[in-house]
Amino acid sequence: MPFRAGAGRYEDGAREDHVRDEFMRQAEGYRRELLAHCYRMTGSLDDAEDLVQETYLRAWRSYDGFEGRSSLRTWLYRIATNACLNALQRSDRRAVPRGLGAGPDGGPESPAAGVGWLQPLPDALVTPPSADPAVVAEVRDGVRLALIVGLQYLTPRQRAVLILRDVLAWPAAEVATALSLEVGAVKSLLQRARARLREVTPSMDDVLEPDHPRARELLERYMTAFATADARAFEEALRADAVLESPEAAIWFSGKVACVEYLMTEVVGGAGDWRKLPTVANGQPAFGAYLRDGSAFGMAVLTVTAAGIARVTVFAMPELLPRFGLPAALP
Repeated sequence: MPFRAGAGRYEDGAREDHVRDEFMRQAEGYRRELLAHCYRMTGSLDDAEDLVQETYLRAWRSYDGFEGRSSLRTWLYRIATNACLNALQRSDRRAVPRGLGAGPDGGPESPAAGVGWLQPLPDALVTPPSADPAVVAEVRDGVRLALIVGLQYLTPRQRAVLILRDVLAWPAAEVATALSLEVGAVKSLLQRARARLREVTPSMDDVLEPDHPRARELLERYMTAFATADARAFEEALRADAVLESPEAAIWFSGKVACVEYLMTEVVGGAGDWRKLPTVANGQPAFGAYLRDGSAFGMAVLTVTAAGIARVTVFAMPELLPRFGLPAALP
């Protein structure tokens, strides 16, 4: 009889493990979109990956409390959003200096200041493989670098409300439940968040997809300008109002003339001093940058329009290149 009781407990435990494994198998299908969500909330690839792991750990531990009153996807987003809010509340490095990607009063005109935690996002981590082109475009629109920067100007709670309402299209009542707020508070936060985002985010209406022929052409022209140290090629690639910035280094230049002068006098050096490999980051054309000896420097993300390159955002983060499928060093 004791043996049978023990066997019963074993069978119950095995059944529980099976249910838990099945639950996590289903939950795993949402990893890509949860990573994009946490990245929008934090602006950091490192933090987003950690928070997705925390989300799954919390889900694993509390799956008994999931009663099916909402969809599994909604429940996971609720866990992820609150994990992000808790992390942002604990952090002292989330304030975005006035001017990053914006201007003196939130427009596109003022210098950036050092923001070492802002990181680019590998397109492959959030774009579903073999997805419908419309789905891919929607995913990319939600992680454009200008949007990610703009979101960091909002308070964490404003950020959460705006993402859940405007990006994920949740009803106000559902957002209120997820964030333990009144519906009126959700509407008020959303109104303020939308107004602030309009102030600090440049228009992205004319931004080209990275696989657009014109985008590929401009990316190639910009990389060639580096390889050949050709000022004329830079001028042909950049828009008249182009911006060049490096968030963590507090470097910011506005206007084609200023950008080209800085590139040619401070960055490019001689022909062959730089080597480039193309990639896609934040749904935008990008490239990994290497020095002549093959050592990695970092990467640049381009905001490309039909009229030319509107913005070049440089991340001097060589450790990120392998996460974009690029080599850590060149021969």
